Amino acid sequence: MIRPARLRTRDVLRNVLTDIQLSASKLVSPLFVRMGTGIKKEIPTLPGHFQWSPDMLVGHVETLLNCGIQQVLLFGIPEYKDEKGSASYLETGVIQEALKALEPLKNDLVIITDVCFCEYTNHGHCGQLSPCESQGRLDMEATCDMIALQALSHAQAGSQVIAPSGMVDGMVAAIRTKLDQNGFGHIPILSYAVKYASHFYGPFRAAAEGVPKEGDRRSYQCDYRRMHEWQLETDLDVKEGADMLMVKPAGYYLDVIHQIKCRYPEIPLYSYQVSGEYAMIKKAVSAGLIHEKAIEESLIGIFRAGADCVITYFAQEVARRLKQ
Repeated sequence: MIRPARLRTRDVLRNVLTDIQLSASKLVSPLFVRMGTGIKKEIPTLPGHFQWSPDMLVGHVETLLNCGIQQVLLFGIPEYKDEKGSASYLETGVIQEALKALEPLKNDLVIITDVCFCEYTNHGHCGQLSPCESQGRLDMEATCDMIALQALSHAQAGSQVIAPSGMVDGMVAAIRTKLDQNGFGHIPILSYAVKYASHFYGPFRAAAEGVPKEGDRRSYQCDYRRMHEWQLETDLDVKEGADMLMVKPAGYYLDVIHQIKCRYPEIPLYSYQVSGEYAMIKKAVSAGLIHEKAIEESLIGIFRAGADCVITYFAQEVARRLKQ
């Protein structure tokens, strides 16, 4: 028989010894920005999310800050696309304009910018295709040059963290060299070090308007059937100068998150709860199939595995509940 005093003690210890507590400051809100003014366009594949023009984005980010969210990740949707994604590194590009608009908030905010080409190329792949290639194989050298140019343009416009997401070999070294040579050695690189060629990206690709027209991205992203590929990829990015690492997706790769954190405990580790994960949980909650607390549970699992911060489409929703 357990005595009442012991029961009370156990209840107190349950609260004191809780290992993981959700915090809005550790959540990152992904945001979609499209060129124009006065735009707040609903994203059907991501309920509760919108495409924002730079001028409209400011008010939304202020709302996020009031909820306690201190980090955002920007994705751009340009006015036009071409083979080399040249709109991505224009001084007047969509991300560049968004950074200028958010400048007054930078003392309270960490602005991370996604550096990739799938939203900017007319073929939907993450760089320049190899000659005579239609199945998605990239010209890695040319792509790294393009990635470095885009990263520099973001830094010049005011990005605080550069996040290359293409999983292109050599991308971190190319960016680090370009930033250092141009006086931006202080800008950290958050590398999508382990990004799987996953089937959970569908809602995002519709939201960012970056679906490949032909082929897929398996030639330059991780194969989810391989158990140890994460080690090769993270070691390479750390060697090239990555300041922070990311695993994407999150919920189905908790083992990878844990192993990377054990291997590199001193390096900040982000994980991305991707659009497909969000859509499934959101749909199940809306249908009454699972309790809304499953949202927090899914995030706790990612933090418990070893993530320091989580990029999630639930950021605002969870932050509001935490504040209440």
